[in-house]
Amino acid sequence: MTVREKELELYVHIPFCVQKCRYCDFLSMPVDESVRRHYVNKVIEEIEQKAGNYSVYGVTSIFLGGGTPSILSGTQIVEIMEGLQKNFCIETDAEITIECNPGTLTQQKLIAYKKAGINRLSMGLQSASNHELKKLGRIHSFEEFLHNYDLVRKCGFDNVNVDIMSALPGQTAADWEYTLREVLKLRPEHISAYSLIIEEGTPFYQEYEEDEKRREDGEEPLILPSEETERAMYQMTGELLGQKGYEQYEISNYAKKGKECRHNIGYWTRKNYLGLGLGSASLIENVRFSNTSDLQEYLNGNFEPQGKDVLERKEQMEEFMFLGLRMRKGISRKDFLENFNVEIEAVYGEVIKRMTAQGLLKQQEGQIFLTEEGISVSNYVMSEFLL
Repeated sequence: MTVREKELELYVHIPFCVQKCRYCDFLSMPVDESVRRHYVNKVIEEIEQKAGNYSVYGVTSIFLGGGTPSILSGTQIVEIMEGLQKNFCIETDAEITIECNPGTLTQQKLIAYKKAGINRLSMGLQSASNHELKKLGRIHSFEEFLHNYDLVRKCGFDNVNVDIMSALPGQTAADWEYTLREVLKLRPEHISAYSLIIEEGTPFYQEYEEDEKRREDGEEPLILPSEETERAMYQMTGELLGQKGYEQYEISNYAKKGKECRHNIGYWTRKNYLGLGLGSASLIENVRFSNTSDLQEYLNGNFEPQGKDVLERKEQMEEFMFLGLRMRKGISRKDFLENFNVEIEAVYGEVIKRMTAQGLLKQQEGQIFLTEEGISVSNYVMSEFLL
């Protein structure tokens, strides 16, 4: 397809999983096959209904996320992709990712993904320790992950991300190092290394709420790793992955050269994105909106945007800063000027000066970015850019 003047990213939410992980607060749930079949039909219906509004956009990336998209049959994924390809202008070099969980992948599904044009897989491992996987409520063992990973490579996928998670209950720095080294043996193109967040409304929150409060208050937690241990894990991640040729391009993401996730970079740089499926969020020309989060409403054909929010210039500036600072290269003074027609110092000069003096920000060659110390307290730094 020819390149369009405007760019658009597509996100398709598949909110189903075999069982809910104990730390997960995402919009996801286990359902039977009949509901999944009905849902796929409705996603295709939504695609057909909405695509006409975006005919001037060229789609540069597609992300099938969840939940567990790989819980669907290969045929269902092909149907969704065909719906997207028929109705949107998808660029020939578009990055197309599907999230997969071990225990739901088969060779037939992987062959179907290839047929559908999917060229990137994101595999949810979380830990190389079966003890930790069980504690997290994962449905797979590390051995099953290795079997699935081998299938992925045999089916010809050469752009693979592996998700792993640190700061788990009872986890030591040595435990985390074991997971890192086991994943590095596989040489994936991309590694996402997240720190566990204890989210309200999850089983983990019920179990570890008091421990999390102790850690936040600077006290030694009883089960969760201490703040000091968590920082050591983070530092270890950068060192070990850096030694093997992975560049940290975002706070939690590392990639071989040229294998950075273009879809996620689009989020952090505030590109236009359209969410399709249950509860999915969109940002189009500085207007935020989302789909209904009620499954029955969605299955009844309610695709109307919920809560349209036109972002004021102040909010656009805030997002530019705290999303852009997630990237290791940070934000560009030139881009700020081009976006808002004002020098960044006129808006954030005092904050930048103060954060730089504290050693949390660095300025170099027209870029402003977090230092190593700034990353360790990134939530604090980013909150300072709220106007």
